[in-house]
This record gives sequence, structure tokens and C-alpha cells, in this order.
Amino acid sequence: MKTLQNLFEDGLRDIYYAEKRILEALPKMADAAAAEQATKAFRLHREQTEGQIGRLEQVFDLIGQKPSGKKCPAIDGILEEGDEILKEYADSPSLDAGLIAAAQAVEHYEMARYGTLATWAAQLGLDDAAALLDETLQEEKLTDDLLTQLAEEIANPEAVEAEG
Repeated sequence: MKTLQNLFEDGLRDIYYAEKRILEALPKMADAAAAEQATKAFRLHREQTEGQIGRLEQVFDLIGQKPSGKKCPAIDGILEEGDEILKEYADSPSLDAGLIAAAQAVEHYEMARYGTLATWAAQLGLDDAAALLDETLQEEKLTDDLLTQLAEEIANPEAVEAEG
């Protein structure tokens, strides 16, 4: 019979895979962004992602597991949509708005995963793991807020202005 512990471990492998894939995608997004603030945000998130992977590795250690990923079709699909935006809007003034939207789709997926994993860890009595996962959750929320601000103050207005 599968347990909550099994589900927790599967979820950890899923988000570990996702974070590794995100780490690969962020440099492309940073290089493609037109606005300097967007480039900086993507580079900052890459640094944060490296730290998040480190925290996940600590969680694996806490539960006596070797860090490993499990293919995650959800993040693969979200990243594929981001690649489509990169290609279809490459020379468009709307590119940054699209990249930010794609990044926020990633953030929202991560927030859902980390929120669930932190709750499960707490319910399983894995308080240190819950704290590590919650730290990442809070970081993801801040990144999402930063992306919203970039979209509303820079990328979206620039895209609208170019249409005018």
C-alpha cells in the first residue's frame, strides 16, 4: 500500500527534476529578454534555483534518500510553452511580456508543489524538511511578486506602446 511518505518522496523527486529543468531554461530566458530588469530577474532566479536545489538535496538527506529526479510532464509542458514564446515572439516588443508570463507559470507550479510538500513534511513530523521547503515556497512567492511588478510596470506597457 502506498503511503503519504511515498507520495512525499515522489513529490520531492518531481520538483527536483523540475528545478533542474528550470535551471537549464533560465539562461535562455535571460539572454532573450529585452529589458535589463527582466534579464536581471531571470539571472537572480537562476541563482535562487541553485539554492533551492541545494535545499532539496538537504531534504533528501534528512529522509535518508539519494537526490534523484522523476520526469515531470507538467514542468516539461510549461517549459515547452516558454520555448514557443521565445521562438514566436523573438523580434516582438511583446517578448518580455510573454517571457514573464511563462516564468510566472513556472512559479505557480513551483508554489503549488512546495506548498504541498511543506504541508506533507509537517504532517509526517519532518519539521526540518518542512522548514526548508517553506523557505523555498516563500522565495518562490517573492519571485512571483517581482515578475508581476516587472510585467505591470515595464513589459506590458512597452508591449502596448509598441502596438500604438
